[in-house]
Amino acid sequence: MRKDFDTWNVCKKELDVKARHLVYRAQEVWWCHLGVNIGFEQDGTGEGFNRPVLIVKGLSRSTCIVLPLTSSVKIHPMRIPLGLVKGKEASALLSQIRVIDTRRLIERVCFIGRERFEPIQKAVRDLF
Repeated sequence: MRKDFDTWNVCKKELDVKARHLVYRAQEVWWCHLGVNIGFEQDGTGEGFNRPVLIVKGLSRSTCIVLPLTSSVKIHPMRIPLGLVKGKEASALLSQIRVIDTRRLIERVCFIGRERFEPIQKAVRDLF
């Protein structure tokens, strides 16, 4: 299957000129324009190349560290189960951790409680 880099580039150019930076917090799940990426890097899907992400840490008003989420039930050491997110089982993709510009954030989905967030924080710390 061929990736649609050309359409993503049009979308990315529009995102780049956006002036807004949203208020966000660690432990929140957001829809995010992740885009079309190379090889095994996690892509967004649909018209806006979107995927839910969990905000792990804010770095500034303009950037944060996120983990893309998946609803796949595949068991893997780099997939941390998160439980139900808006009625769907979700796992955080630890291997896909990345820094994003907050202009990629679209809409807040929910807030993850401390008891579900702490295992993810520990897994991120153990990664490094």
